[in-house]
Amino acid sequence: MTATSPATDTASSAPERPGFWRSSRARYLMPVAFVTYSLAYLDKSNYAIASAGGMAEDLKLSAGADSLIAASFFLGYFFFQIPGTIYAEQRSARRLVAWSTVAWGLLAVLQGMLSSPAQLIAVRFALGVVEGAVLPSMVMLLGRWFTRGERGRANTFLILGNPVTVMWLSAVSGWLVSVSDWRVMFVAEGVPSVLWGVCCLWLIKDRPEQARNLPEPELALLRADLAAEKAAAPPVTGTLRERYGRVLRSPAVLTMAAQYFFWSFGMYGFVFWLPAIIKKGSGEGIGATGLLTAIPYAGAAVAMLVNSRLSDRSGRRRVAVWPWLACGGLALLGSYAAGDDFPLALTLLVVAGVCLYAPYGPYFALVTTLAPPGIAGAAVALVNSFGALGSFAGTYLVGWVRGTELGDAGAFGLMAVCTLVAAALTLAAPEPARSAGPVPVR
Repeated sequence: MTATSPATDTASSAPERPGFWRSSRARYLMPVAFVTYSLAYLDKSNYAIASAGGMAEDLKLSAGADSLIAASFFLGYFFFQIPGTIYAEQRSARRLVAWSTVAWGLLAVLQGMLSSPAQLIAVRFALGVVEGAVLPSMVMLLGRWFTRGERGRANTFLILGNPVTVMWLSAVSGWLVSVSDWRVMFVAEGVPSVLWGVCCLWLIKDRPEQARNLPEPELALLRADLAAEKAAAPPVTGTLRERYGRVLRSPAVLTMAAQYFFWSFGMYGFVFWLPAIIKKGSGEGIGATGLLTAIPYAGAAVAMLVNSRLSDRSGRRRVAVWPWLACGGLALLGSYAAGDDFPLALTLLVVAGVCLYAPYGPYFALVTTLAPPGIAGAAVALVNSFGALGSFAGTYLVGWVRGTELGDAGAFGLMAVCTLVAAALTLAAPEPARSAGPVPVR
């Protein structure tokens, strides 16, 4: 009988690393993250359908007032990003996400009961405040559950709730408004968030070790991999305040914050005013407009999954971001240039929507490499805060410009230029080596 070498025994007894979707972690956490962000995006974005579906006429809103109400959400969203994320990072993401979900559901319902622009502005602002820290907190939470080579897909599946939600939101919300009115739509779409927020107290765990029924061999591998990533990173020194200060003064983080401002300007100008643009161009009612509005988001969901998988395999993040944004900016210009040829204009809007969404997962995987482990949430929060300002500017200014003599031409020009600037700024971000730890903050 031939003796088996110790090396062979060790190799054969080593636990196998499961693929991303075969891991118990992904099967446990990703559906919860997906539904949570889907509901957040539902209550953020259904204002566009309500406005196009009769609310602006019922409340006698001017183009400027309509834009300001839609955009006021993002001012509230801006203010709570960093303090909320610090609480989630140092205390409990589970509690923050759960109670924020309950609160924004109640505020979303309240929108259907208001009758003045001032009331709507106040409630939309409060809705942004309670929702502000959810995305960076979830990205930070996923960093505890998944390794660097998995985070592109994890972030993508989280943010996939955005286009998938808008896809069915556009159709269902259009149908709800057509069979009832915009008030019923707000109430019907706010209640699920309240119920889901209560469920999150039981479903979300701050760390994998707190979740029951996750296999110990998989947890052991995760702990070892995360420890290796932390060991490869530059040493973390200074007090917590000093470390956050270094992150918030980092040229790389600030560059990505500026990039996300311009990207969000183009993105939310597109998201919030696409229903109105399609309704005007097609001449269809709100039901058909909702169905047409859903088309770009179906393609965006597929592109996000493919792009994140390729980015995780290659370890390259920038190249998974800037070409898509450049193409999206050019498609927005082309859609306007199509003029009265609505089928061509709609096709180019579909391309623009796909390109604006596809880079999200790799983008946030890149941002999290710009800060030391343990405070990466601060980098995401800062970037997302600037994104909220860009979203405010895009939602307000695109809507306002559409009501001036510049019309849709000026709106498309604004969205396109900002998207192209975002593509250019992405090239200024450092690209970490595939096998290296997080990029040091300087």
